Amino acid sequence: MLVTGEQTDGRYCLIDMHVPDGGGPPPHRHDFEEMFTILEGEIEFTFRGEKHTVRAGSTINIPANAPHNFRNASGAPARMLCMCTPAGQDEYFMRIGDVVAGKDAPPPELSESELAERRRRAAELASTYRSGFL
Repeated sequence: MLVTGEQTDGRYCLIDMHVPDGGGPPPHRHDFEEMFTILEGEIEFTFRGEKHTVRAGSTINIPANAPHNFRNASGAPARMLCMCTPAGQDEYFMRIGDVVAGKDAPPPELSESELAERRRRAAELASTYRSGFL
């Protein structure tokens, strides 16, 4: 988390996302705006049924309530900034994810049961954070 909702009085949050090859969320929507700027690599975004490959240096805006998902299908790690307006996604990620030692730390290695628990918790908390999986 680069900038939290607590720091902006809830107006926005800014998240530095490291997306491993094959990583990304399932189709979803939420009632807040998201803007992604690709810093390294490339990410495939599916937005309103159309797939776009977004490369480093480009930005894509996802309006509130627009069905979307993204996936790193590049064969290499990718990195992007995600700004959410208003904030809240930062809190959601802190409740469902794992804190790592630093931005260059490897992701945690999770067992199948730990992954299943993360998915269960993500689905359970989604509506609390104004999101829904499709």
